[in-house]
This record gives sequence, structure tokens and C-alpha cells, in this order.
Amino acid sequence: MAEFAFPGPLRDRLVAAILSGAKTTTSALLLPDEPVPVAGQRLAVVDSNGIRVASIELTEVRLVRLADVDLRHAVDEGEGDRSVAQWRANHEEFWHGPEVRAELGEDFTVGDDTMIVAQRFRLLETY
Repeated sequence: MAEFAFPGPLRDRLVAAILSGAKTTTSALLLPDEPVPVAGQRLAVVDSNGIRVASIELTEVRLVRLADVDLRHAVDEGEGDRSVAQWRANHEEFWHGPEVRAELGEDFTVGDDTMIVAQRFRLLETY
């Protein structure tokens, strides 16, 4: 299952971008206790209510340092970022937000060497 952000307005925007075809990449923190997805994996996309709304297939999965995320990946996230700096600022705000800190600890922070799981996907179907 693919859950984008946390339930609420941000997830709703991200899911809408997937359904419209504007979002074809996503980024996640590389966490030690979570398996790394693999290309070819198919995932159900759920909305804020936990309802399956689409399925996607991962076409590329890369582990990259936060400092090495490229412009193509940033733009293809479909969130309106026009530069890597803008993408990074928006993602750092999310990763330093209360929901992530509640899961990873108040002292959690990201920096240039933080590893990111950069995923490219294609929309298979909508429900």
C-alpha cells in the first residue's frame, strides 16, 4: 500500500496529482526498520479515508543523499516546485513537522547526508 504524507489536505493534494498524472515521483526517508521498495513493485494508493483510489507500479527506485536529489525528480513530484532548493525546503518542512517528529523523535533532523528513497512510478489504474 502507498500512503502519501499523512491523512489530510496534503495527502489529498498528492493523490489528486497522482490521479491527474502530474505526480510521477515521490521521496521518502530511508529508515532502518522499513524495507526499501523495489522497481516492479505494485502498490495501492489510498486517500485520506484509507480507501484505495488507484494502483501504481514503481519503475525506478534510487537511494540518494538529500543533497543529490536532481531537478527532474523534484519537478516530477508534481507539487509545483521549480527548483531543487524549493523542493528541499518544502520536504524539510514536512520532515521536521510534528507528525514526523512524533514518529521519529523530537530531535530528528535531516541534512545533506540524509538518505532518501527516490521513487519513480506509473499509474496503472484508478478505482
